[in-house]
Amino acid sequence: MAGKASARRGERVPASTLPVARICVDVPLPHLDRPFDYQVSTEQDADAVPGCRVRVRFAGQLVDGYLLERVEESDYGRQLTFLDRVISPEPVLSPEVAALARAVADRYAGTLTDVLRMAVPPRHARTEAKPSPDPAPAPPAPSTEGWSRYPFGPNLLDALRSGRTARAVWQALPAEDWPARLAEAATTVVSTGRGALVIVPDHRDLARLHAACAALAGPDAVVTLSADLGPAERYRRWLAVRRGSVRLVLGTRGAALAPVHDLGLVVVWDDGDDLHTEPRMPYPNVRDVLVQRAHLTGASLLLGAFARTAEAQLLVDSGWAHEVVAARETLRAVAPRVAAVGDSAWQDVKDPAARSARLPSIAFEAARAAFEENAPVLIQVPRRGYVPALACGQCRAAARCRRCAGPLALPGGADDGVPKPAYCRWCGATEAAFRCPACGSRRLRGQVIGARRTAEELGRAFSNIPVRTSGGDEVLAAVPGGRALVVATPGAEPTAEGGYGAVLLLDGWALLGRADLRATEETLRRWMTAAALARPAGKVVVIADSSLPPVQALVRWDPVWHARQELAARTELGFPPAVRMATLDGPPDALATALDDLLLPPTGEVLGPVPLPDDDQRERALIRVSRTHGKALSEHLAALQATRSARKDPTPIRIKLDPLEVL
Repeated sequence: MAGKASARRGERVPASTLPVARICVDVPLPHLDRPFDYQVSTEQDADAVPGCRVRVRFAGQLVDGYLLERVEESDYGRQLTFLDRVISPEPVLSPEVAALARAVADRYAGTLTDVLRMAVPPRHARTEAKPSPDPAPAPPAPSTEGWSRYPFGPNLLDALRSGRTARAVWQALPAEDWPARLAEAATTVVSTGRGALVIVPDHRDLARLHAACAALAGPDAVVTLSADLGPAERYRRWLAVRRGSVRLVLGTRGAALAPVHDLGLVVVWDDGDDLHTEPRMPYPNVRDVLVQRAHLTGASLLLGAFARTAEAQLLVDSGWAHEVVAARETLRAVAPRVAAVGDSAWQDVKDPAARSARLPSIAFEAARAAFEENAPVLIQVPRRGYVPALACGQCRAAARCRRCAGPLALPGGADDGVPKPAYCRWCGATEAAFRCPACGSRRLRGQVIGARRTAEELGRAFSNIPVRTSGGDEVLAAVPGGRALVVATPGAEPTAEGGYGAVLLLDGWALLGRADLRATEETLRRWMTAAALARPAGKVVVIADSSLPPVQALVRWDPVWHARQELAARTELGFPPAVRMATLDGPPDALATALDDLLLPPTGEVLGPVPLPDDDQRERALIRVSRTHGKALSEHLAALQATRSARKDPTPIRIKLDPLEVL
């Protein structure tokens, strides 16, 4: 009898109210991507709040999880297991972020736990025990003068100030102080007591944006979240946001799911940058995540950039967002003068070798003119270091394989003193009789491109001018004014005090010749980002054929026209964003089995599979459906992953929806 009484005294008793907790268990298996019900004991009742971290027993093991909600009863039908323990009563997962994470997981055919790993940083107990600072007072609303150059700019800030939902695609003018404009928009929202979230591609942009926001709203009203912070500091800042101490949040892609209280505005700067795409499953893109977030919360959305993506243009064409652009008269007053190879007959007469030279005379003249004005010159080079490549000996077009359009290369050595013929890096076929499809020349030339090689060449050409490089492990944030040559790779261009006197965009063929769906769009984005650093009276020279659409868009500084052309072409060809598309990568046998198991929507079609260029052991298949069946495609792909997971299939199949790369 005594033993039974002791057992009864040790039994755990369910909580009197809401005794059932629904838990998101941290198990990365697609077929288990759903909440599980557990019982809450009376001892855990006070600490087991929605959003807290818990520890539960699952499949015989203790695993972590998040408490999503508490309810009166479960439909499980059998005895529930008690929570092992509540790790912390801190409600780290807000209902808004939980709903957003679920929406992102569903859109990208991923699991909720994959998205929550991006949303909630690891716990730091000592930091969590400390209180967060009191919220800073609301700053005053800034002036709208900075947005007055855009006809609808003041209207945008008026909507943000009054709390009306505004969705805009902003085309920044050349040499625009974009951190100041974004700071004005975000501070306008924060001045009303609501929250604002601004996402930029990298830490250099983040530093500039933080300085602009701190100047307007005050340093205590702004917090930055980025991957380079230590665990304790990152968790301290994140907790300040979760507890409502800070309402103006800046960050890189990992901050897109930050738990900002009463969110009124989300902003993405340069949405076409590939740094906005998460490299881990389920590979979400910041632009799509924040569009989803704006839709779920009713917050305003602002996409800003010097160029424009086809996805942003689709938002404008569909009427979901409005564009904020400057008048052409305003643009002509601040835009640099852009020249391209072959844009005038006089250029061909003056420099007959301009079309084949890497640095034609117009580039040297622009650099000399800038140096005479004591201004720096920016040279953008597609790659860093020394990268050998083959091109046509006459027109310098990239040498491509006739069979698969892959890049050609020269093997080492010779047979009996005769050089070996060129071969394709993709399919391996030899190209003994090369003929350029552009000009008909049969000559091949080897060339070396890269920032370091370019710096050496220009250093000899301008022996009295200092040369600085930016890219790779050494990226410069800014350079002083005065005569200097700055050689940078795309995305690593530093700002210059007073702007650059000239910007030279070299090796356009290397960017435009890539076998990539977004090659022309990405090339124009890189060009415009660099050219926007020139002073209004500066000169921009692009070494590419002036008849190409991206070159024409750069010369006229008309990214909207190019985005419309790009979207129309993708609509005609059936490529994103006009359709929803997924890529499935895996070994041939596993991929064939997965395609047999996949249920396609009515408009679905399978393209491929084809071998991957960089991996002969794996293949890729494309799944394409109309946008009306995009949700169904996500659901079917998630079901495929769940089926393979339940069967314990050991061969991984990588699935990416709306990928940046197709082939």
